[in-house]
Amino acid sequence: MSFLAKVTEGLERRRGRSRLLDFAFTQLNAGDLRSIKAKKNILGEVFARGASILISLTLVPLTINYVDVTRYGIWLTISSIIGWFVFFDIGLTDGLRNKFAEAVARGQNDLAQTYVSTVYTILALIFSAVWLLFLVVNPYLDWTLILNVPAGMRADVTTLAVIVFTYFCMLFVLQVITTILTANQEPAKASLVNLSGQLLSLILVVVLVKTTEGSLVKLGIALCLAPILVFLAANFVVFSQENYRDYRPSWSKVDFSKARELFGLGVKFFVISIAFIIQYQTANIIIAQHFGGAEVTAYNIVHKYFGMPQMLFLIFLTPFWSASTEAFVKGDLEWIKASIKKYTFLYLLLVVGGGLMLILANPMYDLWLGKDTIDIDFIISVWGFLYFAANMFSLKYVYLLNGISALRIQFLSSLVSPVVFLVTALVLIRYFEMGVAALFIAGIIANFNGCILAPIQYYQIIHRQKAGIWIR
Repeated sequence: MSFLAKVTEGLERRRGRSRLLDFAFTQLNAGDLRSIKAKKNILGEVFARGASILISLTLVPLTINYVDVTRYGIWLTISSIIGWFVFFDIGLTDGLRNKFAEAVARGQNDLAQTYVSTVYTILALIFSAVWLLFLVVNPYLDWTLILNVPAGMRADVTTLAVIVFTYFCMLFVLQVITTILTANQEPAKASLVNLSGQLLSLILVVVLVKTTEGSLVKLGIALCLAPILVFLAANFVVFSQENYRDYRPSWSKVDFSKARELFGLGVKFFVISIAFIIQYQTANIIIAQHFGGAEVTAYNIVHKYFGMPQMLFLIFLTPFWSASTEAFVKGDLEWIKASIKKYTFLYLLLVVGGGLMLILANPMYDLWLGKDTIDIDFIISVWGFLYFAANMFSLKYVYLLNGISALRIQFLSSLVSPVVFLVTALVLIRYFEMGVAALFIAGIIANFNGCILAPIQYYQIIHRQKAGIWIR
């Protein structure tokens, strides 16, 4: 090929890439302002969540090799138990998410700042009191009995409990900033904050692995300290930006009378969250009590593996919550209908991808964790796949209903679903010997609201424009 021909071919390739970039840019900026904002955030979420998944997958074998399978199971279980206490916020952050989005949609920036200031203050008061109470009670708790571990580990697990509880209390106040970013339809920025915390955690764990011997306490410090430092920085940086200065927390803007509005909506979110915590977090405790710490690790490996399609789905779905708040306030029901159709198509693609992951599950576990690190029964993978397929189906409807504050049916269902989950799980374990798979099966059955009631509620509100119990 002549020199001139090579130059011509090179120019044609550049023009082709340029046309492709122009097309992508045009598509990104096509549509109404709400859709453009959502697409840009989805693009940012793909990067942030993708990197987050990679870090999470890297951390699992790294931490298992640092402390061993059983101690890693202890870390997961104690995190699950203490994770319950974050729900002392009584759903305030979810209430803030909707109230803030509504205020901003109506141009009421002063009201939005009042909501922000009030929530920060209430959460700081609640979690300071809870933390002090825990410090008093913790010395009297026998964590070796709670976690079903050898008595010789009591000192380590008691210290770890203090570290993890302090972390949760501080983080739950500081992470209000991500609620504000998400409510303002900038979830990509919120994910970037979380990613930064994970990245710093990974760096600290790598340093531990290289310089120290396995220690639960040191692992706890590394995994808890990094996010706290990042969220402290994020609060300072975000509220220093021009477009967020109007919402900066201020003592003069604290209005406890607004707490009634936030609590009214927040209590429903609180009960719904309690149902979720029982259906997910207690799984680790049930497994630890019936099968031991190693099986807690096996359950969580399957959960993380098949949770990846759901994480991808949530990348696209996250902007939908607050965008649907704005769309519903402005009466744009056609936008909501079109969005649900797009999410249904994406769901079907991800289910197909999840099916391929199921076929390759055992080789992928070996590739991810190292051959013969842990033995996972294929039936657990089957039910893990079905559990997440059911979850993803329900999420698009639940996110919409959360966004428009149509919570009554979900609230009532949440009073029943934890009982359904616990009874089903224990019956399957004790009388049918289903093992760890019982927790996934129970989770599917207990999700009757998301899989059955929420789609019906969506149709009644958006397609038939019904009110009454459907919209409350």
